[in-house]
Amino acid sequence: MAGAFGNPEIVEEEVDILIIGGGMGACGAAYEIVPWLEAARKQGIDLKVKLVDKAAIDRSGAVAQGLSAINTYMGTQDPADYARMVSNDLMGITRDDLTYDLGRHVDDSVHLFEEWGLPIWKQPGDETRSLAEGGKPVRSGKWQIMINGESYKPIVAEAARKALGADRIQEHVFIARLVNDRNDPNRIAGAIGFSLREHRIYVYRFKACLLVAGGCASIFRTRSVGEGSGRAWYPVWSTGSTYAMAAEAGAELTMMENRFVPVRFKDGYGPVGAWFLHFKAKATNALGDEYMEKNRELLDAYPPYGQAAVPAACLRNHLMMHELREGRGPIYMDTVAALGKLAETMTPREIKHLEADAWEDFLDMCIAQAGVWAGENIEPERKSSELMPTEPYLLGSHSGCCGLWVSGPEDLGAPSDEEHPDKNRIPSHLPSGWNWGYRSMTTVKGLFTAADGVGASGHKFSSGSHAEGRIAAKAMVKFCIDDRDRRPELADSVQDLVDEIYRPVRNFLEHEDESTAVDVNPNYITPRMLQFRLQKVMDEYVGGVSTLYQTNAKMLEVAEDKLEMLKEDALRMRAKDLHELLRAWENHHRVLSAEAHLKHIQFREESRYPGFYYRTDRDRIDDENWKCFVNSVYDRKTGTWTCFKRAHVDLVDKSKLFR
Repeated sequence: MAGAFGNPEIVEEEVDILIIGGGMGACGAAYEIVPWLEAARKQGIDLKVKLVDKAAIDRSGAVAQGLSAINTYMGTQDPADYARMVSNDLMGITRDDLTYDLGRHVDDSVHLFEEWGLPIWKQPGDETRSLAEGGKPVRSGKWQIMINGESYKPIVAEAARKALGADRIQEHVFIARLVNDRNDPNRIAGAIGFSLREHRIYVYRFKACLLVAGGCASIFRTRSVGEGSGRAWYPVWSTGSTYAMAAEAGAELTMMENRFVPVRFKDGYGPVGAWFLHFKAKATNALGDEYMEKNRELLDAYPPYGQAAVPAACLRNHLMMHELREGRGPIYMDTVAALGKLAETMTPREIKHLEADAWEDFLDMCIAQAGVWAGENIEPERKSSELMPTEPYLLGSHSGCCGLWVSGPEDLGAPSDEEHPDKNRIPSHLPSGWNWGYRSMTTVKGLFTAADGVGASGHKFSSGSHAEGRIAAKAMVKFCIDDRDRRPELADSVQDLVDEIYRPVRNFLEHEDESTAVDVNPNYITPRMLQFRLQKVMDEYVGGVSTLYQTNAKMLEVAEDKLEMLKEDALRMRAKDLHELLRAWENHHRVLSAEAHLKHIQFREESRYPGFYYRTDRDRIDDENWKCFVNSVYDRKTGTWTCFKRAHVDLVDKSKLFR
C-alpha cells in the first residue's frame, strides 16, 4: 500500500474546456455549454469539455443540503432595482454591470428548475400555472420565493448530467493547482489534481477553464466546539479553492476584505430568512425589546447607508452587536408572537399547516436545527429560540462580494428611456478596466469564474450562481473558437507538479517511523492541527467571534507574522492517506484565502462593514477616500501581495434607496 501511495499513476489528458467544481455554477455551465458546442461543431470546430468535481455533483456545493427558498427571482421587477438592492446591502461598493446583467438572466434558470421538477410554492388559484406561464409564486420577501427544496441540488445536477453526458463528468477528483502557460505567463494552460478513491494523479491541459470551486468556510474558529466543531453555516467543504488557485495563477482579486457574518439560530445554524420575511417574526433582546427599532438612531453614524429604507445586513448585525456588548443578551427570535399573530385569522387546520411550514424550513435545508429544537424541547409556537451571529465566511454568491475581478458584459441590452421614464437603465458603455472581451473571464487569459468566484457583486444565491455559470459557458466557447489554433503548454514539468502535489505524502512516508505515536512527530504536522492554528490566528487577531469581530492595525501585524510561520510549517503537513492529502491541500487553499482577507482589511483604512468586522482604529466609513474597490494580485514566486484601489462608478442612480 505504501508503495502504491507513494508512487501514484499519472494520467495526462487534454481538453479544450475544463469546469472545476460541481455546485450550481458548474451545473449551470454544464447545461448551457452543450448547444454552444453544437454551434461550434457546425463551424467545423470540435471542442472537448470535461467537468471535474471533488465530490459527486448530486450533492455538491452550497445547495447540497437543500434550500427552502430561491432568494433571487425578478418576476416583473426591474433588474436596475435589483442592482440597487445589491449595492445597498453591500455598503455601496458593487459593480452594477454584473448585477444588472445577472438580473436580466436569472429568471430563465428558475423557470428551468421548475420545468425539471422543483416544487415552487404558488399563490392560491395559481397552483397549476408555471412561473413561465405567469403563475405567481409565494414570496417571502421582495426578491425571494418559497420552494420545497430538499432535493433542489439533485434535480439541477440531473439536468446537468443529462445535458453534458456522464462520460464528460469526472467525480471524486480534487484539483489542487492551476498551471500557467509556458509561452504566456498571463494565460492559463492546465491544472493538476488527484483522485480521492485511487492512487492516481491527473494532469489536464486546456485552452479555457471555469473555476467554480465555491467560497471559503472554516478559516475562523467556529462557535460550535467539541463534537460540533464541524458545524457551520456555509458548507465546510468550501475551502477557498476558487480564490487561492486563481490568486496563484496571477488573477486579480477584488473586495477580499468583505466577509459575511450571518445571524442564525444558535447552535444549529438554522436559517432565519423565512422567519423574518415569511412568518414576519421580530428579533428581541433578553428584555423583550425590538432592538432594530430601539437602536435605529445608531444607523445615523453611517450616512448615507444608515438612512436606507432597508438597512444593510451588516448594519442589522451592528445593532444586534450593540445589545450584546451592552449586556442585554441573549438575542431571541420571537417565534411565539409571530405564529400567534398569523394564527389569529386561521382555522385549526391552517394553524397546523403553518406549524409544519415552520419545521419544514429547517428540514429542507438544515436538519440539524430541527434536531436542536427537538433536543431542547422547543416548540416554536410556545418557546422562542436564541439567535447568534456566526463566525465569518468569505463568499461572493450570498450577502458577500469578495472574489475575482472579471470582465463585464459588452452589451447590457438595457431598456430604452421610453420604457423607463425614470431613466433606470444602465449606460451601454462600461468604465475603463471593466471589460476586456469575454464575459466572466478573469485578468488571466482563459481563466473564467462564476458564482462565489465573481467578486464585487453578490446576492446571486442559488439561481444567480446557476445563471452565471450559463453566462460563462457561452463566453468560454467563444474564447476557444477565437483561440482554436493555440496549443496549451504547461509552464511546469509534470514531474515537478507531481512532486509538489504529493509533498504531504512524502513527508509522512519519510518520517512515519521516527515516533511511536503516528500523529505526534517532530518532522510533520497533521492537517487537522494546522487548521486549528489557522482558525486561532484568524479568530483572535483578524476579527473573529472571540473579539466580537474587532481588529486593528497592530492585531493585523501580529496575524501577519503568525501566518508567515504557519505557511512555513504548512510545507511540513503530512498525508497518511488520500483523505489527509485532500485535507492538506484544502488547508493550503484556506491559508491563502485567509491571507488575502487579512491583507485587504489591512489595506482598507476604514470599517466599511460594521457588524461584519470593525477596524477599531478606523471605526468609521470614509466615502471620501475609500468608496472604491480594493483589489490585489498575488506573486506566487515571492509569496507577496500587492493591494491597490480601483475606482468605483455608480451605473444606476442610488438616491432612491435612502430616506
